[in-house]
Amino acid sequence: MTTAETETITPPEQHRETTPKASMPSVKANNVSKWYGDVVAVSQVSFAVGPGVTALLGPNGSGKTTMLKMLAGLTGPSTGTVTINDRVVRLSSDIYENVGMVPEQEMIYPFLTGYEFLRLNAVMQHCSDVDRKILRALELVEMRDAADRRIGEYSKGMRQRIKMAAALVHDPAIVFMDEPLSGLDPRQRVRAIELIRDLGNEGRVVIVSSHLLHEVQRFAEQVLVIVNGHLAASGSFRAIRDQIDEHARQILIVCDAPRRLGASLIEMDQAISVRLDPTRDGGLIIESKDVRRLYTNLPQLAQTLNVRLYEVRSLDDSLASVFSYVTEAVR
Repeated sequence: MTTAETETITPPEQHRETTPKASMPSVKANNVSKWYGDVVAVSQVSFAVGPGVTALLGPNGSGKTTMLKMLAGLTGPSTGTVTINDRVVRLSSDIYENVGMVPEQEMIYPFLTGYEFLRLNAVMQHCSDVDRKILRALELVEMRDAADRRIGEYSKGMRQRIKMAAALVHDPAIVFMDEPLSGLDPRQRVRAIELIRDLGNEGRVVIVSSHLLHEVQRFAEQVLVIVNGHLAASGSFRAIRDQIDEHARQILIVCDAPRRLGASLIEMDQAISVRLDPTRDGGLIIESKDVRRLYTNLPQLAQTLNVRLYEVRSLDDSLASVFSYVTEAVR
C-alpha cells in the first residue's frame, strides 16, 4: 500500500483470467483537482481502477461525491483528466452508454411508476428489448411487485433500490454508486451488498462511495481513502486494516469480573493500560498495541480465570480513527 504516492489498483486475479485484457474496462484519474471559487473539493488525485469493486471511503465532506461526479462525467475537473477505457470522459459522449450512476441525491420523478422510470432510462440509453431489460433490472433489486406504484409512494429504501435498477437497466460495464446502502433496512442491505459483489465478479468496474468502514469490508477488496479532498491511501482493504492494527487502540471489554481480568491482561503484557469504565458496570477499557493477539488470547484467558465475557469491541474503530492512522505518514 502507498500513501503519498498511490499505487495503481489492479483487478482481482479471477477477473484477469475471465476477461480478455483488450476489453477490460478501466477508470483513471490523472492528477485531478476540482475547486469551487476558493473552496478546493478535490486536490491532485490520481488512481487507476480495473474490474471488481473498489470503495471510495471518506467522511461526509471529504470530496467523495465530487470525485464520483467527475468520474461519471457529470462535472468536469478544474485540472487533470478523467478517462474511461483510456478515453477522456467529457470529450466522448458515447461513453455514457456504458456507464451507470446511482447518485446520493434522489434524481427521480415522483409522478412516475417504478416501471415508467426504468423505461425512461432504458429509452434514453437506446436499449433494445426494453421490456426484458426493465424486468431484469427490477428483479435484480427485488422491486418487481412494486413496479406499478408511483415513486412518490415509495419508502426511502424502495427509492434507493429503484435508482440502482435505473443505473443497471442498460447493463453497463462501469457502475458508480454514491452511498447506495443509505436508507435500506437490514435485509435489503444484505441483498444490495450481494448485488454489488456480483457486479464486480462479473468483470465490471464498480466504484462505491461510503463513510462506513464496516460496510466497505463487506463488499470491497480495494479501497481509496479520501481525506479533505486528497487521496491519503489506496490498496487492499486487508492492507489498510493491517496498518490500522499496528497502532495502539482502545478496546472495551464488559465482563463479570473486570478487576481480575484487567490485572491478568497487564501481567501478560497484552495491555499498555487498563482502566475501569465508569459508564458501564463490569466495563474495562484496554489500550493495546497488539489488538490481534489480544482478541486471539482473550477467550482462553477468560475461560482460565472463570470470567464471563459479555461484550468486546473496539472504541476507536471509527472512520475518523482510520483516517488518522492511514494518513499519519503523510502529515
